[in-house]
Amino acid sequence: MEKGLLSIVLHAHLPFVRHPEHDFFLEENWFYEAITETYIPLIHMFEGLERDQVPYQVTMSLTPSLISMLKDPLLQERYIRHLDRLIELANKEIERTRFQPDFQETALHYYWELTQARETFTNRYYRDLTWAFKRFQDMGHLEIITCAATHGFLPLINRTKSAVRGQIKTAVEQYEGIFGRKPMGIWLPECGYYTGVDQFLKEMKIRYFLTDTHGILHASPRPKYGVFAPIYCPSGVAAFGRDTESSKQVWSAIEGYPGDYDYREFYRDIGFDLDYDYVKPYISPDGLRINTGIKYYRITGRTDHKEPYSRSRALEKAASHASNFMFNREKQVEYLYHFMGRKPIVIAPYDAELYGHWWYEGPEFLNFLIRKVAFDQKTIRLSTPGNYLREFPINQVSTPSFSSWGWKGYAETWLSGCNDWIYKHLHKATLRMTEMANQYRGQNGVVQRALNQACRELFLAQSSDWAFIMHTGTMVPYAVKRTKDHIMNFNRIYEDLKANRLDENWLREIEGRNNIFPNVNYEIFCGSQ
Repeated sequence: MEKGLLSIVLHAHLPFVRHPEHDFFLEENWFYEAITETYIPLIHMFEGLERDQVPYQVTMSLTPSLISMLKDPLLQERYIRHLDRLIELANKEIERTRFQPDFQETALHYYWELTQARETFTNRYYRDLTWAFKRFQDMGHLEIITCAATHGFLPLINRTKSAVRGQIKTAVEQYEGIFGRKPMGIWLPECGYYTGVDQFLKEMKIRYFLTDTHGILHASPRPKYGVFAPIYCPSGVAAFGRDTESSKQVWSAIEGYPGDYDYREFYRDIGFDLDYDYVKPYISPDGLRINTGIKYYRITGRTDHKEPYSRSRALEKAASHASNFMFNREKQVEYLYHFMGRKPIVIAPYDAELYGHWWYEGPEFLNFLIRKVAFDQKTIRLSTPGNYLREFPINQVSTPSFSSWGWKGYAETWLSGCNDWIYKHLHKATLRMTEMANQYRGQNGVVQRALNQACRELFLAQSSDWAFIMHTGTMVPYAVKRTKDHIMNFNRIYEDLKANRLDENWLREIEGRNNIFPNVNYEIFCGSQ
């Protein structure tokens, strides 16, 4: 007998990175790698489940910045160029490894995988992968939820109501335009909750959000069922908390499945391993060695000596891990069912890019897991938070505590000595945006364009990714430059409008470069601060 529900939630997000002023831009590769290694493999997984008539329900966020990139013609064209170069390299690798049996099978696999990715991207979905995810949602298998417009960390940009409302309203409007319906749920950026943010969600008719474990456990009054049932905020919006057990099995650096020695080693790539002249056409044009995605070694162990990767052996391990994960959820749900006296829901949220990009066998793990849940047991059923609320509409009312899924669970990742300088600029820009929106309400022509672009620049500066990168110490100069560029663009628009000296040529240039949210309306900042 079914005793509980498992909700797999994949958070698909990338910061908006688009540089038409350069023929090649290294950070754009984040996007291309995620398409090849995560989004297309997930689409192939969903297609296989559909083909085999496997019953399943999965939740997936597609953030507005990611959707904007997926629908951008320039990035679509550049992705095909990127993919064609990799296919050429993979073809050369088949020849190079012809007399190396330990590597030949893997080389053939890469060529097949890349050519399949190109077929899916260009011929099945005509370069726009949002169509694929929309189709799975329309079929009832996938619940797509939204996020804030540019993944702004809402607890730290809430200097004004308009800042938070603008992030959420813009996201909802984009979602409706793409998917033809309102989003039922939202992934709060970085799972960042603060008291009152749910009022903005209610205003946008969002039914639920996801937060971290302690946001629910420290709620007031204390939730009777912990994170294994949602709670309703006083606003009526439901909050679902992350289950630590299921997260630990995947995320843990010590116990997590992705660290198994049979899985592919992420850090050994032919872009670094092979002769420079051989890989030169496929790395950065300035000669910088970069990852190509073609890797021939398995993790092996805590050693510099790496053994050759075996795809079949890795898939056997993924199937074994899927069985173990399902067994643990069965036992967890059986215990909770008898303890709670009702069906629990286990929320298992992950960054989507973990599956495929960081953990190469991740999509296969999910595929095995979904099929095993459907056919190999009767204790748990896959569901989504939205469907859980339809089945179990009566839940406890409680107010979550301030929380995030960042380091130490609060705001330290996005507010530390290396990135705290950004917030005085963001707060000032938000006040100025509200001032301009009220002063120039109803304007059209170049003034309207300037105000809409000011809105875009503010949103892009608010992205939590820049503060995160500064904190972690990776690609810091790029994150600092992006933050400063957007703030300076915003301030120039403000000052030029005030002085009645708008430069239309300059405005056209930044409209073409930072073209996120083409339908944004600056009047979302009108009204009180």
